[in-house]
Amino acid sequence: MNFLGSTEVEQPKGTEVVRDAVRKLKFARHIKKSEGQKIPKVELQISIYGVKILEPKTKEVQHNCQLHRISFCADDKTDKRIFTFICKDSESNKHLCYVFDSEKCAEEITLTIGQAFDLAYRKFLESGGKDVETRKQIAGLQKRIQDLETENMELKNKVQDLENQLRITHVSTPPAGSVTPKSPSTDIFDMIPFSPVSHQSSIPTHNGMQPPPVPSRSNEIKRDLFGAEPFDPFNCGAGDFPPDIQSKLDEMQEGFKMGLTLEGTVFCLDPLDSRC
Repeated sequence: MNFLGSTEVEQPKGTEVVRDAVRKLKFARHIKKSEGQKIPKVELQISIYGVKILEPKTKEVQHNCQLHRISFCADDKTDKRIFTFICKDSESNKHLCYVFDSEKCAEEITLTIGQAFDLAYRKFLESGGKDVETRKQIAGLQKRIQDLETENMELKNKVQDLENQLRITHVSTPPAGSVTPKSPSTDIFDMIPFSPVSHQSSIPTHNGMQPPPVPSRSNEIKRDLFGAEPFDPFNCGAGDFPPDIQSKLDEMQEGFKMGLTLEGTVFCLDPLDSRC
């Protein structure tokens, strides 16, 4: 199908809003044709996650419109080729109207988007949004693990460089016949190696009393090297989401509750809302 383009509109819904956008983009198409420019061809990929506009040959994603951001979808009753939908842009928060020349299958595309919206909202209610956000948290943790591994490798390289420098600096040959006093073995930083075995007899007393025993660490909560508790995706409550993820959940809930309006048909979500 041909992609006539997208243009900003003032309202998220409305037949007149769409008709004005179609007239504007059709006029722009005639100008481009008179200048010898071709109208770009695209492919639409419709799923419960959104509508993707792809370049037909390379399959490169030109636009990715999330389904909960699409508020209006219509086909032109006077021209069976024209199909449009209005989507709220994720960066600018402006409402954009996308217009296509769909080669006489506009009505089928409109109904397909409506069905995808209905299925997406049902799935969102059934999962409560937890599966989506759990995947986001796992992806964030995987990124964090990758960063920590990179940092760990850099620290290992620095320690190796320091060891090499210390070996070169501290290597010296004692004079012949000299006696080197025996001293406890130390590491490369002149520190006595730590021994996990501790002897109570070696601990000095104060006023004839032994110091208080060291508390056992067996009951302490295990933490990572940054002092954070390990993430457990199975004990992830709705109130445990970070602010950015919670705001995304709220945005999805608001978008789905707003509903998707087809020209002459409104997908009513009240029966679904009453079950959640």
